[in-house]
Amino acid sequence: MILPIVAFGASILRKKCVEVTQDFPDLDILIENMWETMYAAHGVGLAAPQINKGIRLFLIDTSPFLEDEESETEALKTVFINPVITSRTGDEWEFNEGCLSIPEIREDISRKSLITIEYLDEKFEKHIQKYDGFIARVIMHEYDHLNGVLFTDKLSPLRKRMLKGKLMDISKGEVGTTYKMKIVK
Repeated sequence: MILPIVAFGASILRKKCVEVTQDFPDLDILIENMWETMYAAHGVGLAAPQINKGIRLFLIDTSPFLEDEESETEALKTVFINPVITSRTGDEWEFNEGCLSIPEIREDISRKSLITIEYLDEKFEKHIQKYDGFIARVIMHEYDHLNGVLFTDKLSPLRKRMLKGKLMDISKGEVGTTYKMKIVK
């Protein structure tokens, strides 16, 4: 089932999410719905707060992006439950990011190039992995959602002021998307 994506301005997007327990009701169905929602919106990542769930869960599938780019990096399709980024290293690099909760806005965001992350998969098996480049960036973007951080928070004060009107429009639902959005406070 395709779920509506919560728009910028919703309080859930600013909250630190709680950990997921193994007895979370219908977690497998939620994850399946998140995949379907992300693909319908043509995203490469989706975090639980974006579908109005305040839990530490996100998923990514970088294959759509890598199909458009010449890259030696393999795509990654993974579910991350209760993730913890334990290190961010490497050079800072800028990339033009967007967000399904903030449609029609894309900005150059600087992030480190290498991360180490501990997480549980959908079977609650623990993993410790290192990722770099674009995959690390997608993970950091989705991870930020679990801590109430949006990519627009990383912009300069001047750039934030310039986008204020567009962000207000999004929070009121005055935006065009090809996917279902939900306006909540």
